[in-house]
Amino acid sequence: MGRLTFLFRWAVRALATTVVMLAGGLLLAGLTPGVSHACACGCGVFEVGTSSLFPDSAGGRVWFETDFMDQYLNWHATQIASAANNDDKIIRTHFYTLGAQYMFSHNWGVMAEIPYWERTFKTTDDAGAIQKFTHSALGDVRIEGMYTGFSEDMSTGILFGLKVPSGDYTYPNFDRDTEIGTGSTDLLLGGYHQGILPFTLMDRSFGWFTQGNFQQEFWTRDHYQPGKEIDAALGGYYNIGAVGFLKEIAPLLSLIASRRWEDHGSAADTPDSGYMRLLLAAGGEIKIAAARLYVDAELPVFQNVNGNQLTAPVLFKTILSYDF
Repeated sequence: MGRLTFLFRWAVRALATTVVMLAGGLLLAGLTPGVSHACACGCGVFEVGTSSLFPDSAGGRVWFETDFMDQYLNWHATQIASAANNDDKIIRTHFYTLGAQYMFSHNWGVMAEIPYWERTFKTTDDAGAIQKFTHSALGDVRIEGMYTGFSEDMSTGILFGLKVPSGDYTYPNFDRDTEIGTGSTDLLLGGYHQGILPFTLMDRSFGWFTQGNFQQEFWTRDHYQPGKEIDAALGGYYNIGAVGFLKEIAPLLSLIASRRWEDHGSAADTPDSGYMRLLLAAGGEIKIAAARLYVDAELPVFQNVNGNQLTAPVLFKTILSYDF
């Protein structure tokens, strides 16, 4: 057990450097611009960047999450490019996710997320006219196990599970890389650690966290293989404490790095897929009794995409959770 604990502590320290390593990779990649139509969706970025869903005791938690991404900027390599270089013009998506986790003990738990997407897609047809399509459907469900038994305070955890192909990937007016579902079954691996910084303000401590997720397909359908993806975050927050009827107020700032590899298969647009990006997220959390509300805005500060892809100037995330 001692050796296992040592290995996982080493892994946590490695995770804390993941954002820095990815950020360095982004800068290096920026020195080599890429070479159409596609989108840099990267919905996995919403899975990291906040500690609000880390368990801290046995018991359950349910939450409702809404995310929004409006992709209308055509991006090539590290800069905005002419919209004429991309047949796709707008991909506007509202993401709604119902989630639940239950910790059977301080060591083991399970988590599930059921997403629902509303997506508007504007693209150019063969005659050069702009066509608009709107589609809403269930997304790909995520089911994961959790282990948090490395310390008494449950400050370190690992996650492992599957993304199942429950989402619609056959809507005829969307490309495979803009479909709500990928049609693939994916392996999910992740981990996190949170702690307290060694200084205080007004007798209150600053907290920090690091988090990372890896997603890799292993079973695909209909000639489309989505690229594997890594999303990682490093953040800090300050718990101001109780203010009026609010039990806690905690502003937060985090750095999020993403790396997605190219899609493959005859149904994929490989040259216009895959990216690296770095985002700065500012937000905060308030707590009222057993309920928490978390919000943030995520601003891309660096992007390097392959080919031409639609990107969003800002991403928004809101999570309302309840402990029981």
